[in-house]
Amino acid sequence: MKLAVTSQGNNLQSSLDPRFGRAKFFIVVDTETNAFSAVDNVVNLNAAQGAGIQAGKRVAELGVKDLITGHVGPKAFSILRAAGVRIHTGASGTVAEVLEQFKTGELPAAASPDVEGHWA
Repeated sequence: MKLAVTSQGNNLQSSLDPRFGRAKFFIVVDTETNAFSAVDNVVNLNAAQGAGIQAGKRVAELGVKDLITGHVGPKAFSILRAAGVRIHTGASGTVAEVLEQFKTGELPAAASPDVEGHWA
């Protein structure tokens, strides 16, 4: 299964980026092989508006089943849910640490967004 983690850097030792739409990177991980790739999100990082919506579409296009992040707003939440992506909010630490938390069931799926739109 593939999942994505919002990240401030391009590897597993990078800190999780608490912002979804304006995260610097998405680390896409295959949980069966532990292979990963970093997907740059610079186009949405500096967007004047609509960063969450565009990032949501991009993550859905990556074919992930789960997203781990710190926070997600209502528009991005709707886009991701419509694409069948489970969203796990409230994560913190490094990408490797949150992956371990996910594997042990410590990051349940969110039932709703946890910030208002245009959260910085």
